Amino acid sequence: MPPASSAEARGAAGGFGVLAFFAHFLVVLAAWTLTIKFAFPVAFALSEGSPLASYIYWDFWWVAHLWLAWALLRRPAYTYWLALGVSLAEIAIVVTKLSLFLLEPQWNIWDTNWFINKLFVLLCFALLLPYLLARGRAFASAGSNS
Repeated sequence: MPPASSAEARGAAGGFGVLAFFAHFLVVLAAWTLTIKFAFPVAFALSEGSPLASYIYWDFWWVAHLWLAWALLRRPAYTYWLALGVSLAEIAIVVTKLSLFLLEPQWNIWDTNWFINKLFVLLCFALLLPYLLARGRAFASAGSNS
């Protein structure tokens, strides 16, 4: 029997396919966040002659999402704890923000974009958290630097 390919070995040894999925999901979320919270608002401000920062939603979670995406692919020793902490924080923050928004929703272009983005952020971390918890120590000890 031929030796397993490195992709098969990674898949068998820790669900590399699932981690790659989450990493890519996080990169898409970061790009989407940058678009709806920075690029689109700046373009809109330019089109109406307003100061460039008039409509920006200042948010730097995209940096944490890119860091976590990188960590899920590279698997430094702290990946499990980073993923667990970011997942718990994001779920708590997004559920709180969505709950407050839904008390008095305003369905304009800005808030609708924000709302849909938050639903996908919640989906990502609501899927990642049980994956992490189910793997527990096996995930934590499988890091490349552990």
